[in-house]
Amino acid sequence: MNKEITTIVNTLAKRQPGIMGADKYRQSAVLIPLVEVDGETHILFEVRSMLMRSQPGDICFPGGRIDPDDQTATYCAIRETTEELGINEDSISNVTPIDYVVADMGRIIYPFVGTITSIDEISPNPAEVEEVFTVPLSYLKQYTPKSFKVNVHLTPEENFPFDLIVGGEKYNWKTRPIEELFYKYEDKVIWGLTAKILRHFVSLID
Repeated sequence: MNKEITTIVNTLAKRQPGIMGADKYRQSAVLIPLVEVDGETHILFEVRSMLMRSQPGDICFPGGRIDPDDQTATYCAIRETTEELGINEDSISNVTPIDYVVADMGRIIYPFVGTITSIDEISPNPAEVEEVFTVPLSYLKQYTPKSFKVNVHLTPEENFPFDLIVGGEKYNWKTRPIEELFYKYEDKVIWGLTAKILRHFVSLID
């Protein structure tokens, strides 16, 4: 090998592969909180406050965007959970990562599973959380979520250089179907990324 090839090989050998362009993605962390209710394992969910600009009223896990001051994604998940549920960090334990999500629209979500010991002390922040509720894990294990498709169409901007690609303006842009899952429990509907993370978590433990 010549010197340049040797340098390239040695440079790449020293780095760990990651997600291309991850620094341009919105990165968030969430916690799947395991709680005990009457001796049975439940998962705790939040209903987002109607005051929120993004997705008001939707159901989600505690969590949020990773701030520059957050040392790790784990730190973010714990910090957001304490802020949203009004509990102390000491109430959260056994925090364990599961597979992260590279979602459409440029998002990376790092999910964690953890236990919350003192659910009676939960005092949700009304600016972010409308209410909290729990669902028995046994219910979720036997539940098959409904699956639907949302088709995503690619539309090039007006000044797109069609003259530089084979096919030009007749290029066959593909329509991509995205799966959307729906869980229903009593009067609550869990869908979107929360439902996808939930299904994956259940598949890991079932």
